[in-house]
Amino acid sequence: MKKIFLSGLLSIVCAATGFAQSDYKKTEVFVGYSNNQVDTGINTEDPNDFEEFFEERETFHGFNASGVYNFNRYLGVKGDFSGAYKRQNFSIPVATGPATTGTLTLRTRDSVYNFLGGVQVKDNASEGRLKPFGYALVGAGHVRTKFNDVNCPAGADCSFFDDDFSETGVAAAFGGGLDIRINDRVDFRAIKIDYNPIRLDSGTQHNVRFGIGVVFK
Repeated sequence: MKKIFLSGLLSIVCAATGFAQSDYKKTEVFVGYSNNQVDTGINTEDPNDFEEFFEERETFHGFNASGVYNFNRYLGVKGDFSGAYKRQNFSIPVATGPATTGTLTLRTRDSVYNFLGGVQVKDNASEGRLKPFGYALVGAGHVRTKFNDVNCPAGADCSFFDDDFSETGVAAAFGGGLDIRINDRVDFRAIKIDYNPIRLDSGTQHNVRFGIGVVFK
């Protein structure tokens, strides 16, 4: 009887030890700053030119928030939401008559939103200080431009700027980053970067997103 009792006790201890070793964080929430390099599409002489991929972008500033539910130690389902914004001033020469021109001035408020979901790969049970991760997400992207302070010279047709512009299309994000462990409940997300294409009727925006922030577990 004593041998049976000791054997049962040893089995319980081993099972508990095994469970502790396989324990992992079920959820994580990230909030942070997002720097978006948005594809303006202004310079489109050669869409296959690698240099134009970097030259055609504008810097937008905003936020990024995401949540992950982990099915096991390495794999989780992820939801991601981001918004980035930029204000710009323009002076545009426009025709005011058969042989005359004037200058149209205006301000724009531009925004880009992403509503994405997919999978994330990360070692959620690691006690190490550095935690790399990667993800693949798909969903919807929404871009919007609002025209403000439109100053149209007499005789010019500025009706294009009477209405705001907005468009929604299929979006994705493929990338990863590095978390640094602060304690058992909080990580510092030192960097995240992804390729963020948004397919619109007017073409595809080849955007890039950078991020930094805090992860709560």
